[in-house]
Amino acid sequence: MAQALNTALREAMGEDERVVVFGEDVGALGGVFRITDGLTAEFGDDRCFDTPLAEAGIVGFAVGMAMGGFRPVVEMQFDAFAYPAFEQIASHVAKMRNRTRGHVALPLVIRIPYAGGIGGVEHHCDSSEAYYAHTPGLKVVTPATVEDAYSLLREAIDDPDPVVFMEPKKLYWSKSDGSRSGGSKPDTGRLARTGPFGRAAVRRSGGDATLVAYGPSVQVALDAAQAAAEEGWDLEVVDLRTIVPFDDATVAASVRRTGRCVVVSEAAGFAGVGAEIAARVQERCFHSLHAPVLRVTGLDIPYPPPMLEHRHLPDVDRILDTLDRLQRGDRPDTRFLDGAA
Repeated sequence: MAQALNTALREAMGEDERVVVFGEDVGALGGVFRITDGLTAEFGDDRCFDTPLAEAGIVGFAVGMAMGGFRPVVEMQFDAFAYPAFEQIASHVAKMRNRTRGHVALPLVIRIPYAGGIGGVEHHCDSSEAYYAHTPGLKVVTPATVEDAYSLLREAIDDPDPVVFMEPKKLYWSKSDGSRSGGSKPDTGRLARTGPFGRAAVRRSGGDATLVAYGPSVQVALDAAQAAAEEGWDLEVVDLRTIVPFDDATVAASVRRTGRCVVVSEAAGFAGVGAEIAARVQERCFHSLHAPVLRVTGLDIPYPPPMLEHRHLPDVDRILDTLDRLQRGDRPDTRFLDGAA
């Protein structure tokens, strides 16, 4: 996935000289995850360059550049580092088109490595997607596959409006077949557009229940579906691809077909994206549901230290337990919804 993102940036910069890339350590170093590796050498330090350690300044600079005709792509380095820039994002990035009655667009991309699974220390792992999804005026995108990482980033750079592009850190080393990368890079010559924003993908077909997931949780949902098959469950897995815009049609069609739904998300359960998905499914599919919509989420706690991360993140066992409760019609497991261990 890291190489696919790098390819998307390189191609966009090669095709449009207005595309510029900047952020902390993205230049000579190539980024802490090497997503921008080689871009400064190829395009020069006026097209891919380092900035001071000031996230609000990075995004503010991007706003000005976008207003001046550029198409900036900025990196926040880590999810929890982005919060100092949130005032710029919420007050200016998200509102400029509306504030100017459509006369000023901001075609910029804010790349945010996010979520867990890498054992990061404090401020290096977080699931902040709900902040951006709740901010009208932003598109919020999160790929789960190598192919989507390339395609959605190309789509984001082409978009006339601001896009928050959330990259699951634990998937940077995944390969196009879904396995962990231990050697060769993907054949980037075969990367192609996989579909526009607002179109979810059915990653696995099934008839007994629908697992709705996005970003880092998609592979967990697929692993759970495989394990559940041994227990007689035939599960469908829907990958949202974009949180905003949201593909109600694909999700609702799947749930109406299966009659059951479980939402899987790493973020805390209370007031999260998972809660919004559950509400939308309940509203649109009420008469097709055989059981309440359930959620498997992170705990409602500050992100835990590395050695406790595995207890916080949704896993196959928690999804299987939720499926058992779904079948029995039990009430929600409040141990996870109220943040208790």
